[in-house]
Parts: sequence; structure tokens; C-alpha cells
Amino acid sequence: MGILSKAHEFVVTNTLRGMAKFLPLLSDEKLIAVVKKRIDTEIPYPEGRDFVMRIMTVAKHHLAKASPGCRRRAVESFLINSEVKGAKTREALQQRLGYWAPYLFVISPTMKCNLNCWGCYAGEYEKSGKETDLPWELFDSAMKQAKEMGIYFIVISGGEPFVYNHIFRLLEEHNDMYFQMYTNGSLIDSEVAKRIADLGNLIPCISVEGFEKETDERRGKGQFKKIMSAMENLRKNGVLFGYSATATRQNNDMIVSDEFVDFYVDKGCFIGWYFNYIPIGRVPRFELMPTPQQRIHRKRQISRMRLEKDILLADFWCDGPLCGGCIAGGRHYFHINNKGDVEPCVFTHFAKYNIRDMRLEDILDSDFFRAFRRRQPYNKNLMRPCAIIDNPEVLREVVQEVGAYPSHEGAESIITEFAAQLDKYAKEYGEVADDYWFNEYLPSLTESDRKTFLEYIDFMKADDEKVFARRPEVSTSPSKTRSQTTQ
Repeated sequence: MGILSKAHEFVVTNTLRGMAKFLPLLSDEKLIAVVKKRIDTEIPYPEGRDFVMRIMTVAKHHLAKASPGCRRRAVESFLINSEVKGAKTREALQQRLGYWAPYLFVISPTMKCNLNCWGCYAGEYEKSGKETDLPWELFDSAMKQAKEMGIYFIVISGGEPFVYNHIFRLLEEHNDMYFQMYTNGSLIDSEVAKRIADLGNLIPCISVEGFEKETDERRGKGQFKKIMSAMENLRKNGVLFGYSATATRQNNDMIVSDEFVDFYVDKGCFIGWYFNYIPIGRVPRFELMPTPQQRIHRKRQISRMRLEKDILLADFWCDGPLCGGCIAGGRHYFHINNKGDVEPCVFTHFAKYNIRDMRLEDILDSDFFRAFRRRQPYNKNLMRPCAIIDNPEVLREVVQEVGAYPSHEGAESIITEFAAQLDKYAKEYGEVADDYWFNEYLPSLTESDRKTFLEYIDFMKADDEKVFARRPEVSTSPSKTRSQTTQ
């Protein structure tokens, strides 16, 4: 980095530190006015622009009540390291590779869990025997490699992450990074909450299924009360935290009701994540998937409440228009499982390479990940973003094209046993989603926004086809043999 570049980074980081001190004093309107011009210039998705501005205002409200450690790490680890320092590194990588490194990735260091919830997406990963937890040395190496690529934001999943022995070591030794965690919350007592508050670089998101009846039915009697206790411990200690909800045919409408969201806002939640049930993992059941009509209802509700309520709301299936479609395959994220297999998505349980044998940068540039990137977005209708349930032929094509292996026993059922049902679902959902997209969503945009939005989708598709065109694979895949022998 040259002298001028270092000077620029010094000025920017110190300006951000100064702004952070005065952030609580700014009105929402003033804050939006400060950032709106840059957001409007850099983000081509109208809903994406609104979402970033909501991040700013909701974060401002919640950071005012956060612990000193949480406020400090939100500025230093997230705002400065991820948004300034990391962005410079990602830009340099883009100039070298021709495409951007992802902004984040998910890592599941263990699939062990102290609960036994039905339908768990991770329920069939190996939990006993040799190498069932990711060794600290590999976890640590993945974090260092992430920073070399400019990635400072990591999501921890599982399994139950707090069962893993090295979680607090991770937060301490990589305190220049910012973490979010999906957890069942049962192990968050007052001591754990205080430790998180002091460290400041973790946002726990606790899984819920609805209210007490729905949560205890899936997670076990008494779990809802443990969740309420965990949230209270986090709130009292000034920790930013949220909830995570999986939409099924049974609870879809409930978890996007005003009553549900208001309940968790009152509990102090900063963020709420939504996932669509997919027939993978423990005893997959296709009939639990929300109907096409329920998905559109969820989209309408989340889009409305996101603008109205003091909480960030996001849906990994309904928010394709917010981020340009599927974000998996290294476009914005990928997943490392407990054995070190690198999967394109938390819900796509196929791999070809492993961090024991290859560096992350090389895996991102591999035939497997390029095959997904070359096809993105999979559909011009961004309400149909997913390669698993909306465009299921994509996953089947890519797995066959590169020879990817299932990362646990039974994972192949999504492209074999459930193939016909998913094709039927995709067709039925596609009809409903197209009606919403062409007759409701696009007409709701201004003519200028609509034109820019659609032109960018076309540009992105053409650019990805060019940048990620098929090429002879230079490296071999020693990880395939090694990983399969550990299953």
C-alpha cells in the first residue's frame, strides 16, 4: 500500500470513528441524507438500497443501548475492517481475478447439538467418530485466509456452535473480525452473555418456530422458556442479538405476522432472519415446504414490516430482488462444514474440495463454484432465485458437470428422490412468482428504477457467463478421495 493510499485509509477510518461517537445524536432523516447519495449510486437494486438505509437507522437505535464492547467492535471490526480495510483487499483481488470475493461465509465447526429437532437441515451430517469437529488449526487457518481475501464478517452455524470448544478462543484471537451465530440459545446464561458483551464481536441469532407451543413442539418442552431467558440475558448485558425462523407450511403465516415480529422486537431483537424449509437433513418431508402462495405472502409481509418496525428483517428465499438473486457459490457467500468440505450453500450438501487440501481462494475459483456463478442469476425473475427449489435443474446439472459428491449420507436425495416433486413445485411456484413479479413488484418501481434494475440483471447475467466461462481445470481434486473416506 502506497503512502497516499495509507493516508486515505487513515483519514477514512478516523472519520468513521468520529461519526460513530455522534451517531446517536443524528436524527434518522439526517443519517439517511448523509449516506443516501452513495447508496443510490452504488446499489442497483431499489429494495437493496432501502435495506442498507434500514441497517443504518436500526443499528443506530440498538447501538445506543449496546455495551461499550459491542459498540467498539461494531465500529472497528465491522464498519472499519469489513467495510474499509476489507473492501480495499477485495477490490485488489477483483482486479487480479476478474471478479469480487464474497463478502462473508458461513462455517459450521461442529454438527453436534444438545437438542434433537425434527427436520433439522444439518441433522444427517456425521457427529461421531474421527474428525467430526473442525480442528482449531483448520478453523484458525480459514479465518486468516478470509482476511487475506478481505473477508472480515463470518457467520457461525452448526450443529450448536456453543458446543464447540473453541468459540470464545475464536472471538478473542480474531477480534478484528465480526461474527454472527445461529444458535438454539439454550447455553446462553448470564455469564456467557456478559462474556459476549465484553468481547463485542458476536451477534447471536436464536432459532424460534413461533411462540411457546410451536417452538416446544419442534425443539423440546421447555426450550421456549430457555430462549426467553437467553434473550433477557443478552438484552441486560447490552448484546446485539436476533432471532432465526424457519418457515414451514404450518407456521409460515404466523412468523410473518405483526404479533410475532412485535413480540421479538419487545424482547430486544436487533435482527430477524427467515429461512424456507427444504426437504434435506433429518427425515426430510416435502409436504412441510410452504406453498407458493405462502411464500409470496411472506415476501409481502417482510417487505412491509422491514420499513415499519425497529428491527432488520431478511429472508434468504424471498429477498432475491434485494440482492440480485442467489448469493451462493461464492457470489456473496459459501459454507464450510465440520469436515472442511466447502459447499456452495448451507443448504446445498454437495462438495468437491476441502480446506484440508486447497486454499479458499483456489476453491472459489474452482470448476464447482464457477459452474454456479456462470449460471447466476438462474432466472430473470429474482423471486425465483434458488438452485435447489426454484430452478432445481441447475443443481442437478452442476453436480453432474463437475462430479461433486454428497457431503453426508442421503444428501443426494434432493436431486434423486425429490427431483420430480421439486420440478412440479418449481413450475407451480414459478407461475405464482411470475404473476407477482410482472404484475405487482416491477410496476411498483419508478420507471427509472425499473429500467436500471432490469438492465443491470441483463448485464450481470452476460458478465457472469463471460467471466466464469468453462475452462480446463488446472488443479486436481485430492480432497474428493480424502473427504469421502471420512464419511
